[in-house]
Amino acid sequence: MNLLQYKNSEINGIQLHVITTEKFKTNSITLKVRGKLEEDTISFRGILPYVLQSGTEELPTNGEIRRKLEELYGATFFVDVSKKGDYHVMSFSIDIANEKYLSNQNALLNEAISLIASIWQNPFKESGTFSAKHVETQKRTQVQRIQSINDDKLKYANQRLVEEMFKNDPYALLANGKTEDVKSITPDALYNYYEKSLKEDLIDLYIVGDVSFDQCQKLVEENFKSTGVEQKRFSTIKAKPIESPQEIIEEQKLNQAKLHIGYTTDISIQDPDYFALQVFNGLFGGYSHSKLFINVREKNSLAYYAASRFESHKSILMVMSGIANENFKKATTIIAEQLEEMRKGNFTEDDIAQTKLVIKNSLLEGMDTAFGIIETLFNDHAAGNERAIEEWIPEIEKVTKEEIVNVAKKIKLHTTYFLKGQEGA
Repeated sequence: MNLLQYKNSEINGIQLHVITTEKFKTNSITLKVRGKLEEDTISFRGILPYVLQSGTEELPTNGEIRRKLEELYGATFFVDVSKKGDYHVMSFSIDIANEKYLSNQNALLNEAISLIASIWQNPFKESGTFSAKHVETQKRTQVQRIQSINDDKLKYANQRLVEEMFKNDPYALLANGKTEDVKSITPDALYNYYEKSLKEDLIDLYIVGDVSFDQCQKLVEENFKSTGVEQKRFSTIKAKPIESPQEIIEEQKLNQAKLHIGYTTDISIQDPDYFALQVFNGLFGGYSHSKLFINVREKNSLAYYAASRFESHKSILMVMSGIANENFKKATTIIAEQLEEMRKGNFTEDDIAQTKLVIKNSLLEGMDTAFGIIETLFNDHAAGNERAIEEWIPEIEKVTKEEIVNVAKKIKLHTTYFLKGQEGA
């Protein structure tokens, strides 16, 4: 099965990834910039892409960048920051019309690559540093982003669980940074960090659409300068088991309590049993036919929702559920029982087949959007893998019941986090 026509190569210190397909009427481009996840730099990196998109040498304001995007037949541009294992990733993405569908066939692809290169390599400066106005504007917005997690209790509970599981580890931090550190950022300090990032960060450029590799290679050579002279690579460290699992209980005013439980798996995306972990998670809590959904939510009516997901770089599994305060003990007991059922192999071959089918369909659905393709490929590449997506489905199909049970036996309880509602709230 040929899912993608995919080719990559290194050009001017940039790893270029081209996915040629006629599936979409747009061409999508994402620049991924990776550096080490560190407490001292996370707030710089968290705000940097937002400052960079505020203006370039040629287009000094965000308004002028937006007008340029309108000229490119309503192209869209956005930035983001995320954690990928022990990497902190800045993303710059643009989606443009495929010029083959336009009557006025300007060199749109060249314009888009030129714009994304300018935003990364030629930012607007005042007196040799970032604009104080741009930095102050983005600092206010960034503080709001960081604090908004308090308004979404599911995200808040997830973050608190991660903080408790990764004490004294930068992975505990939000990708956007820390409020007090963001407030203290100066234009000079941020620009100094940006220059360091230019030299040291790993850079991947993904282009998806009706394009040729040779065409993209030429445009990258023309638009990107070679800056990554000291690029630094490293491996993500897996989460370590804990001798005595910890229980954290906090109270807030809320209608629905959040019970989130963290486990170590000792399995990352680099390991051979990664695909067995995917099937395990589907059976345990990943889908609507899973043990958690059926036994915690449906049979016992203990939860408004109950699901599990795994982090494929840091080797953790998280169970998330929304429950009533009084159901804490019963819910934790039943969740533990379902994990024990998985260790005993109390699931059928039909259950396995159903789960494999859902995973396969989810993977294929991810290929239905250009940015879904980019995220899937980058997730694998960032771990040091270069597996073709075509290999994934056969690997899922090969997973056996014995392998799933072996995965279940590796999973160790680490932290139970319970965010309960205050009495009378």
